[in-house]
Amino acid sequence: MKDVFPKVKDVCLNTETRIDADSPLTELAKTFSDENPSVTPIYENGKFYGLLSVDDISTWFMSKLKKNGAKIGIPSIRELMREQEEPLEASDFFEEAKLSLSRSKKRGLAVFEDGEFKGFVTRRCFLKAPRYNVILVDHNEPAQSINGIETANILEIIDHHRLDPIKTDLPIFIDSEPLGSSCTIIYRNFIRSRLKPDKYTAKVLLTGIMSDTLVLTSPTTTPTDTESALALAGLCGVDAYEFGHTMYSYVERLAAQDLAAAVLSDFKKYREHGVKFGIGQCEVTTLDDMDEYKEKLLLTLSDIKERRGVDWVVVMITDVMTQRSVLFMTEHPAIKHLQYSRLEPGIMDMPGVVSRKKQLLPEIIHALGV
Repeated sequence: MKDVFPKVKDVCLNTETRIDADSPLTELAKTFSDENPSVTPIYENGKFYGLLSVDDISTWFMSKLKKNGAKIGIPSIRELMREQEEPLEASDFFEEAKLSLSRSKKRGLAVFEDGEFKGFVTRRCFLKAPRYNVILVDHNEPAQSINGIETANILEIIDHHRLDPIKTDLPIFIDSEPLGSSCTIIYRNFIRSRLKPDKYTAKVLLTGIMSDTLVLTSPTTTPTDTESALALAGLCGVDAYEFGHTMYSYVERLAAQDLAAAVLSDFKKYREHGVKFGIGQCEVTTLDDMDEYKEKLLLTLSDIKERRGVDWVVVMITDVMTQRSVLFMTEHPAIKHLQYSRLEPGIMDMPGVVSRKKQLLPEIIHALGV
């Protein structure tokens, strides 16, 4: 999902009643007393024709009474219908659609999706905004979460990073542990609940642990991570270490990747000492090809800085084989306070540094506070 903002599709209504535009009004009267709709979708040869509202009916009858007195025949639905307004899209944001309907004289508006009629909304649909139920996994800071998180109903937090969570309306379940991977926490919750993950789920969790801990070599790795990885490997029928090394053998050279996509695939935003910054991390199996992409990567970081609205962007390029990282970054005054060796403008060497949360983030926060 791109966001969790409430949408028109979350409040869209529909009815099984299918009334043709050329049907007499008596056709609608059969269902009107039971459903009492403020608007009714009307069809022509099976395709959506428009919305008929109670206002259309009353306006037509009042007009005829004014002209002809009591001499009124039973009209067809088509005769009653007035000009239609621009329909809404199912993906339109709730608040924007609410504003559109409030500005309209209509009781309801049609809703389309991919060119097809999906239903309709009335004013009653917008009395209360719906809220998505969300569990935050592997993060808890609002800036790192999905767009619209402030409108959602947060049920749980499962994480292994520092805590700076969004405010919730009610008490929630939080499982935050200083482990190498959130997948370890999820596996432990399986065990606590006396459940066993199936082979596919076990392999997904094992992949997460091996990726987060660089095949159990990262300084964030704990005995619990190792124990969980070995147990999951047993459920998958694989050797944990062989699986991890095989996994990294499929890592594509960074020079051959879309650099913006690579950086943003694991990118977290923070705010410290009044500075908004983002840290990305890309894992590679060699740094020997760095000259092929370094200039383009620095330009990419500048572009990400502008698009993401942050003051500083840094990315760790981590060689999982040698346990060495190189730090690429946009310009910022705090750079002079970083305790790493400068290779060239915007690039620093970080031998032995492989963890963003345990090694790099504290150094960045320190540099900003000096």
